[in-house]
Amino acid sequence: MTSRTPRDSRLRLVRPRPLAAAPRAVNQHRTRRPAPRPPEGTPPPAELARMARARLAAAATIARWADTALRPGRDGAGSDGGGTLSDRTSESAAAELGLTVAQVRADWDTARLAGLVEVHGDSARSGWRLRAWDRDDSAVLRGWVALFDAWSLATPEPSDREHADVAEVVSAMPQLLSFLQLSAGPVPVEQLLDLLRQRVTELRTERCEVPYGPVPEPVAPSDGALVAVDATALAVSPAPPEPADAATLAPLLDWALRALASVGALTYGDGQATLTPLGSWAVWVKLEQICVAAQSPAGNIEVAAEDMLRGCAQLRPNAARAEYRAWLAARPVGGAVTELIEAARGEDALLRGLAFEALRVVGAPAEPDVRAAADEAGLRPYALLWLAEQEGVDPEDAHEVLTREEATWLWVDTAAAVADHGEAPLLVRHLESAVQPTVPALLDEVRAVGHPRTVQVLVALAAAHPDPALARAVRRAAFQVHTGG
Repeated sequence: MTSRTPRDSRLRLVRPRPLAAAPRAVNQHRTRRPAPRPPEGTPPPAELARMARARLAAAATIARWADTALRPGRDGAGSDGGGTLSDRTSESAAAELGLTVAQVRADWDTARLAGLVEVHGDSARSGWRLRAWDRDDSAVLRGWVALFDAWSLATPEPSDREHADVAEVVSAMPQLLSFLQLSAGPVPVEQLLDLLRQRVTELRTERCEVPYGPVPEPVAPSDGALVAVDATALAVSPAPPEPADAATLAPLLDWALRALASVGALTYGDGQATLTPLGSWAVWVKLEQICVAAQSPAGNIEVAAEDMLRGCAQLRPNAARAEYRAWLAARPVGGAVTELIEAARGEDALLRGLAFEALRVVGAPAEPDVRAAADEAGLRPYALLWLAEQEGVDPEDAHEVLTREEATWLWVDTAAAVADHGEAPLLVRHLESAVQPTVPALLDEVRAVGHPRTVQVLVALAAAHPDPALARAVRRAAFQVHTGG
């Protein structure tokens, strides 16, 4: 029995999962890939985690101290908000822990790079990895890999070298690490220096795209008339890049190897360098991620962020995260974060959700850009959820940081993703993730939230819902939004 008057549906909208999980509803199919095996001789994960705990023991100690001593309201991190300890706090930590001030500062920097401590203004608290330190080997290994990824920050770069030269060496080091991993043994520094020189020369050649040098002037014959010269005759060949100088690169290679040795990735001495078991495993993992992504149908490793996200749309979350890691491993973090946020600004709501899933893989280095994105209305709900999870809030409870209006906006946005890429039953089930207790309340707030896709979402929901009365009410709401009612 139906009525021409909209009625309050008996359907109660109960949220069984956080709103952040809604975009994942469209990821229903994937091709299973066999788990790759590490090279023969690689220690088991438990042994690798034991090595990582030993390497980061001092950092974990200072992180636990900071969690107690530098909580909100206590004097702690530098007033510049950059996360550096004040002199008084460094001296206090040194006295309590029986260390020197220099050791405290070094352990503090390591703890921050490994994600064991999180600094917010003048307070600090333990990161999620420290909270899982004794029970979760994967959290420990992720912390060490984060430190390994930040090796160039672990040891100050030479002050007497040009920043451009340092940047070239940092860009070239992944190839040297791959060579060390494939060599599976000591490699002479002279051989690494030769490889570094070749790689830096290649990088300079790749950047040499603009013709340099003066353009020839038109020729003036003896009678004073200018002769028309064909443009192709004036073309100047690009100036060849200056070859890398081994004498210039040698001190920078020494700095890079010492920095990698300081984080436990390799041993360096007697004119040789050798990857540690941890370093060999980490390089293998990154190479495997790159190879897996390069073999995917979409070629995700080489494409722009938007195309990479589209290529991951049909994968389940774990497989998609592996693709994100491989894509991120192949490019500088700063540029990758910028690309992902730019992709999130597009019209495709599914890509917006996937972009923030990829930013979760990036972790702390993406925080400044995500905080800036929180000022944009279209990205604010996603950014607030990301920041809440980064600060240690359980993903199941992260939706509580959103206002009612922000949660409704996110519901419409994720519904648009389901409508564009999912099936009708998924859109009906998406009703369960709304914060409103009844359908009429949901429709009232959806009409008021002002999402640009509101009409399309309501029309698609009306077409998909099996309840004729509810579908009629949803269509009426869509018409009211369309006409400005």
